[in-house]
Amino acid sequence: METKEIDIISLVNKVLKAKKTLVICFLTSLILGIGYALGQQKTYTASVMIAPEANSMGMSQSLSDIAGAIGMSLGNNNQGVDAIYPEIYPEIFASNDFIIKMFDIPVLTKGIKKTYYDHILQDSETPYYKKPMVFLTQLFKKEEPKSNNNKLNPFQLTKQQDNVCSTIRSNIDCQTGKGNSVICISVADVDPYVAACLADTLQKRLQEYITLYRTQKARQDLAYAQKLNNEARAIYEKARQKYVSFADANTDVMLTSYQAKIEDLENDMQLKYNNYSSTKQQVQQAHDKIKENTPAFTIIQQASVPLKASSTPRSIIVIMFLLFGVFVDIIWVLLLNDTIKKIKL
Repeated sequence: METKEIDIISLVNKVLKAKKTLVICFLTSLILGIGYALGQQKTYTASVMIAPEANSMGMSQSLSDIAGAIGMSLGNNNQGVDAIYPEIYPEIFASNDFIIKMFDIPVLTKGIKKTYYDHILQDSETPYYKKPMVFLTQLFKKEEPKSNNNKLNPFQLTKQQDNVCSTIRSNIDCQTGKGNSVICISVADVDPYVAACLADTLQKRLQEYITLYRTQKARQDLAYAQKLNNEARAIYEKARQKYVSFADANTDVMLTSYQAKIEDLENDMQLKYNNYSSTKQQVQQAHDKIKENTPAFTIIQQASVPLKASSTPRSIIVIMFLLFGVFVDIIWVLLLNDTIKKIKL
């Protein structure tokens, strides 16, 4: 143990004796760290937490929640009932279809109202140390027609639109808690007010997306029931008009044939009315089914404008560069320097 301690002390002394190398590595890492830190734009993160109600899966969903709480999984038993479950919400957020719909979200930054798409392009600063590379890229790249948000083609995005999609994808996040259905939505942006507004907007859009999915079948059933009801009503109105017209035209007729005819028309009208009433009930049942399948959400934490930046503080960045510089100095003095000298000899 004593020999190892002496060896460590000797190694430390060896590093400290190479003062010139230590100073060079320290100053170089300090300058690089300060330069890198000054080029980073501050970002702010706003978060929203919501909890959807237990869906119509009943007992199977309850068992799934209990299993999740103790770290177990019941497999895909619930997927046949509900294909969109909390675990795939992050995938929805990362999809181009979802992100492209964020292009036209209005935001207010520095007193100027613009779309989120324009905000990403205009207000995201490129670090100064990347500007030469960006300039060279712009200089030699082929001319590309400017994108028009009004004529956005999701099937074939331009290079600029694809870059904006990638930026938005890295700025938004959706996480679900294990063992529960709590959804946490977070948005990072250079403007704290924009981050809060977007977090609130994404929360509403996710709720709308889930609601539309959960009620899709019920809304299709409602449209079909409404169609049958309209047809049944038209048929009933036609039969009723035929009965009334025949009755009014033969008010004073007492013939047996007339009585038989009026009874046939009345029976036919009643059958048509019964069918109309039945389809009307189906429409009401379809409305009830939509209400039943519409999920309710509890907002646990509302979006608020963040006061502190969420990006890594510049002082921490400089310290990390200094530590890296010290590490490089140690590697150079203890390993590389002696190795190079031996090679030269």
